[in-house]
Amino acid sequence: MNSSTSNSQSITIREGNHDDLPEMLQLFTATIDEVCKKDYNSQQLEAWKSGAENEERWMNVISSQYVLIAENRNQIVGFCTLDKGNYIDLFFVHKAYQQKGIATMLYHEIEKKALQQHEKRLTADVSKTARPFFEKNGFHVIEEQTVHVKGIALINYKMTKNLIS
Repeated sequence: MNSSTSNSQSITIREGNHDDLPEMLQLFTATIDEVCKKDYNSQQLEAWKSGAENEERWMNVISSQYVLIAENRNQIVGFCTLDKGNYIDLFFVHKAYQQKGIATMLYHEIEKKALQQHEKRLTADVSKTARPFFEKNGFHVIEEQTVHVKGIALINYKMTKNLIS
């Protein structure tokens, strides 16, 4: 367990569990609504948020992925998941906690975990909103992709970073 204090807030990073799911889902939809609205239109945001309805997928995330939770006073303010040791699947930070270093804290723990597992690279499918953060952390775009969710086209980026252990 790591903790770091920034802006007089005590942020704790811990592994996630099944009990975190309701709050993770709430954070997922709220972050898409508030943080991603500058990069995607309302139809795209609604389609993307519909992913919260896929209960089976979220149960699979909790049971088979490495899940990290960022907390401030028992409130989840961010989370990140690592699938199959090298794929960053979900990565969301609460709108009120943007630009406070929380994503960086989560990312460093995810990268550390991948290195412990002797992974050679990390990959992610990254939104327009998150692309600058990933680039700042050493990822580069392999390709721009159009994904279709409920018939709505969304642009994202397949990104990768080579890890040096």
